[in-house]
Amino acid sequence: MRRISACVFAVSLLLAGTPFLTAAAWAQSDLRTEGDAAAARGVYQAEVPVNGQAEPERLGAFARALGVVLSKLSGDRNVAGRPGIGAELRNARNYVDSYDYRQDQGTSPSGASTFRSTLVVRFKPEDVDMLAGALGLPVWPQPRPKPVVWLAINDGSGPRLVGLQHSNAARPLLNRAIERGFSLGLPGGDAAEQALVGAIWRKDTAAVARASARYSPPMQLIGKLYRADGGWTADWVFVDGGRVLSNWSTSDPDARRAMASGADGAADALTKRYGKQGSAGPAGVYRVVFTGLDSADDYLRLSGYLQKMAVVRRIVPVHASGDRLEVDLELLSGLSGFRRMLGDDAPFVGGDDPGIEGLPPTYRMQ
Repeated sequence: MRRISACVFAVSLLLAGTPFLTAAAWAQSDLRTEGDAAAARGVYQAEVPVNGQAEPERLGAFARALGVVLSKLSGDRNVAGRPGIGAELRNARNYVDSYDYRQDQGTSPSGASTFRSTLVVRFKPEDVDMLAGALGLPVWPQPRPKPVVWLAINDGSGPRLVGLQHSNAARPLLNRAIERGFSLGLPGGDAAEQALVGAIWRKDTAAVARASARYSPPMQLIGKLYRADGGWTADWVFVDGGRVLSNWSTSDPDARRAMASGADGAADALTKRYGKQGSAGPAGVYRVVFTGLDSADDYLRLSGYLQKMAVVRRIVPVHASGDRLEVDLELLSGLSGFRRMLGDDAPFVGGDDPGIEGLPPTYRMQ
């Protein structure tokens, strides 16, 4: 007997027995109903699984959660691999506003009950913005668009459109979009829209865009999911204002992962087009002066602090005279980003713009 994935089985049942809903506005309504349980909402919050509530486990979870938030903020799914990010993730507790634990109950393949603990972390938006700017991360501005996803699934019995009434079948795709920091809407799924399956299958972006004109914004994620080579393949096209921004394909043994790839491609396309560089200045080498170095201990304190700053990639001494030291700092962003990353424990103060072109900022040891 042929096995059918839970995702497509749900589509089959829902398509067979649920009356159509036709209101155009539903394509842009929130598709997720939240209860009273703690849950992450928005760009600056994240959920991560944990094995317990001990402090070491929690601190590690804070780091993972901050990585998720920076990924949503920048639109870069590989943000943790960027220079300086890993070091700052170890200081994630400094950016936490509050947190809660949630116990999730599920069912194993054998039918037994399972339980998983989740840590919901809420970060301080201003501090996270400061960090992103100082480390030179691009920022995907808010509010973010909510494209309409036109998805057709063929499990072997012909392609069918996934409309709003079948949102549970599209949950892997919708949830992955939320994890990437944006939302996707589904079409209402009336008879006229169901007839678009052929256009979706042949990637007729113009026909889909015309049908999607009743929804806002004029962005469409067009995809088809079908069985191939013992697994599943998803073909995607992302359209913005009638222009194809990206197209890609994903194959996976698991239909849910193949489906979720649509959200990743859409996020990548949106970030590439709408992401903006931070305001902390460009990366580069900047001359900085430090004064008041009266002992070897002062030099060690200064060097140690600069080396632990995530924004500093390299330190090159240029000139030393008396209690004065000039260095070239290779920074991930400009001098503004350097100043933003200075904590209360910095061993020096000052650094204001001297107001004279060509003169470096000067800091004084304390």
